[in-house]
Amino acid sequence: MQAILKLLAVIMITAQGALAQDLSALARVDPEQSKIEEGWFGKTTLTLGLSQGVPFRVFLLNDPARLVVDFREVDWTGLSAETLLPKPGTIAKLRFGTFQPGWSRLVADLAGPMVPQEIGMPIDPASGAARLEITLKKATAEEFTQAAGAPVDPAWTRSLSPDKPLKQKNKDRFLVAIDPGHGGIDPGAERDGVAEKDLMLRFALSLSETLQRSGVDVVLTRSEDVFVALETRVAIAHQAQADMFISLHADSLTQGGAKGATVYTLSDEASDAATAHLAARHNRADIIAGVDLTGSDDQVASILLDLARQETEPRSTALAQVLSKGMAAAGGPMNSRPLRRAGFSVLKSADIPSVLVEIGFLSSKRDLNNLRDPIWRAVMVNAMADAILAWRDQDEARKPLIRQ
Repeated sequence: MQAILKLLAVIMITAQGALAQDLSALARVDPEQSKIEEGWFGKTTLTLGLSQGVPFRVFLLNDPARLVVDFREVDWTGLSAETLLPKPGTIAKLRFGTFQPGWSRLVADLAGPMVPQEIGMPIDPASGAARLEITLKKATAEEFTQAAGAPVDPAWTRSLSPDKPLKQKNKDRFLVAIDPGHGGIDPGAERDGVAEKDLMLRFALSLSETLQRSGVDVVLTRSEDVFVALETRVAIAHQAQADMFISLHADSLTQGGAKGATVYTLSDEASDAATAHLAARHNRADIIAGVDLTGSDDQVASILLDLARQETEPRSTALAQVLSKGMAAAGGPMNSRPLRRAGFSVLKSADIPSVLVEIGFLSSKRDLNNLRDPIWRAVMVNAMADAILAWRDQDEARKPLIRQ
């Protein structure tokens, strides 16, 4: 137990020591000085060459076992995960990128339980260049569990709330929450140099502008390339008192040769095997970004209200139908089964009609070309905006019947 306490002390003292240096904000990674080495006696060393020293912290997360390193902050240009980790070993997978404004994150999936033995960031006094060095050693499952857990440090954390305080919603206004999928350290699907997170942010901003020109209020779960936790996306919609929640994606799914736009609503059981696989990928977003899920119950289960769902589910289904019809009328192309159901975490709001739209699949060359085409995107944005307005009017007309 003493060894574990010493380990935790090393982790936090290292972070505090770096913070105490009052180093400047942005460091560039030097790919030539960065490497992962597996040594004797089950030890693994992760080295990152940096143009200068930056504040950082190191911690472990369980289920699955992950090493997380936060920086204030790092430019990863020129470094790829494949270069740093050519093949899996004691570190099974590696990813890095922007986590939240002002800080970056590296997440290493561990093949088995390992804990840091040595952590340091020596700085060359002449050049100012730095080298982050983390040596990991094999540990028992019990040792890892005791050492794991995200440190509580307000200086490094960010509220679940949106960046700007939301004004009290005018009860006579219609407000749409638009959720561009993925972001920051979580790129989503990638193909031919295109990342899902970038495409969906571009699409979401265009849809937001189009809706606002039609007199609709909009709140975005993210308006830049940052990571937003699944629970936070739903929380933003609730705080804004949104009338609708629409999550935008363009995944890559080889199973079943997925192609064409698809609109999903919530269900405990997926409508087919490919949809179940897709939902599992989406729901892992927080794990990918190194979020501590300890104590969470299906991430947003605490906000589920069965009674509210009795009213919300048919409204979500109606929204999915109107969107699918509007996108098809604009030329789509649509999936052969455009309406599907699955247990996506971002759809688990009990009182806001919610849908997830796969605008296309990056695994389809046709869809990828469409998503890259600004003219096609503009047509789809207008079609979706018109469908949202049509649903708003239909839903308003149905309200007296629902109350009866």
